[in-house]
Amino acid sequence: MPPTAKKRGGSLKPSTGGKDMARKIKTTKTAEQRRAEADELHASISEQVEALRDSDAWQQFLEFAQSFHSYSLNNLMLIQAQMPEATQVAGFRKWQELGRQVRKGERAIKIFGYAERKAREGEDDGTLKKNAKGEAIVSYFPMLSVFDIDQTDATAAWTTPELTQSLTGKDDAGIYAAAADYITAQGWTVERESIAGATNGYTRMDGTRRIVVDAQLSDAQAAKTMLHETAHALMHESDEPGEYVEHRGLKECEAESVAYIVAGILGMDTSAYSVGYVAGWTNGDTETIRDTAAAVLRTAHKIADALTTEAATDSVAA
Repeated sequence: MPPTAKKRGGSLKPSTGGKDMARKIKTTKTAEQRRAEADELHASISEQVEALRDSDAWQQFLEFAQSFHSYSLNNLMLIQAQMPEATQVAGFRKWQELGRQVRKGERAIKIFGYAERKAREGEDDGTLKKNAKGEAIVSYFPMLSVFDIDQTDATAAWTTPELTQSLTGKDDAGIYAAAADYITAQGWTVERESIAGATNGYTRMDGTRRIVVDAQLSDAQAAKTMLHETAHALMHESDEPGEYVEHRGLKECEAESVAYIVAGILGMDTSAYSVGYVAGWTNGDTETIRDTAAAVLRTAHKIADALTTEAATDSVAA
């Protein structure tokens, strides 16, 4: 279950770059220096997740996460098909118990429930399971309605588990523009649109090759989100159907780790957001972070190399 973060307003920077107009970030770091820094940044995110697990914020997050039902893979795929950006899903009454109210007019996400009833006369062919009383039981799967957190509003009883803090400030290096230009040149479209709720961006893996970043984010948060979605596009487009849904925590850990590393190499510290995000999607399991190291570092190097150009150094005659 991912942490919740608040979005803040910022300027909108549409991407118009292409392969011949790609905007680059000048750097004095060599490729070898960038790789060494990437290794250090990857190690640091594990250390910061470990530190977070000892905090009161982590305990509050765990209590919040335990309030949600664990869905089957089939239901996860149904949720993903109807609302790909969904992160935290519960029924109408459950949201009320947690201190949130589903907004009027919101369209429910339909999933399969599970229920049992006593078999009627003639239904028991000898293969049905029995209850404690020895009665034959028929299982059935009624349709249920659930809603994502982005379809709800907080009431006075709501307490937000704050693992992440949205980034504020500028994108002085031009990370958003450079990353958007790069992934556009790979055949993806990048758009800024208003996204309801806490979702900062999403990547469509349905053949449309579309990346959307929320238009209301600060410049710094938009830059970080652009790196995150670029990582998804590069790492997960070729996944088998259902693989992202089944292993979403792993995929989100990979994408956010890449964003954290590339942003760090380019001079932007995203730890206030990235550490809590990675911790939330991995349930604080640093082993998962370490297991993704090879794929994360490979992608981080690829993006960092594509976005940068080494600044020319002036030679002076002796």
